[in-house]
Amino acid sequence: MKSFRIAIDGPSGAGKSTVAKAVAKKLGFIQVDTGAMYRSIGLYIYNNGVDPDDAAAVTARLPEINIDLGFTEDGQRIYLNGEDVSEKIRQNVISLYASKVSAIPEVRAFLLGLQRKVASEHNVVMDGRDIGTVILPDAELKIFQTASNKERAKRRYDELTAKGQKVSLEDIRAEMEQRDYNDSHRAEAPCVPADDAVVIDNSNITIEENVEIIALLYEMRK
Repeated sequence: MKSFRIAIDGPSGAGKSTVAKAVAKKLGFIQVDTGAMYRSIGLYIYNNGVDPDDAAAVTARLPEINIDLGFTEDGQRIYLNGEDVSEKIRQNVISLYASKVSAIPEVRAFLLGLQRKVASEHNVVMDGRDIGTVILPDAELKIFQTASNKERAKRRYDELTAKGQKVSLEDIRAEMEQRDYNDSHRAEAPCVPADDAVVIDNSNITIEENVEIIALLYEMRK
């Protein structure tokens, strides 16, 4: 039986992973957070003192990296060279590293096979920045999720402070705007809506309402 693939794209802080996880649970699918894969590479580069702007240096380290996914009732876990780094990759500095390494074509090619393999074997809700445009261009349902800059920065601030990290809301908003620019203007797989994506602005709706909209769209297309 052919798998059903839901692609959820959008900028940082738009709640993609939160909504994808909830949609996957509601529909009995698995959630694949591709951003976590790029964050894992960013973490490896960061830990090894490699300049994320040096594409050749980053590419040279890719053979040293092994990424595996695990799926539990609580969602996706990600393993970097055998270590569960699901929490470590959420540091704010790693977000910037992830944004930079994800602009490198060799990094995207490195992860493409793993992403498509998982989607071919399971019913998936896959979230990222280029799922509907590049990774799964023939996905059965494509969503582009967004929210205002102010709302997205507040969400990220609340998320990080809840984990005990000392961060500045102004710094987060500035870094988010920089990442938005990087992600939407890069030559390789920019973060833009697919032509056939349904755009959902969730600035003023709840997660539950967001999930219900996607679940309804799924029922209409399955």
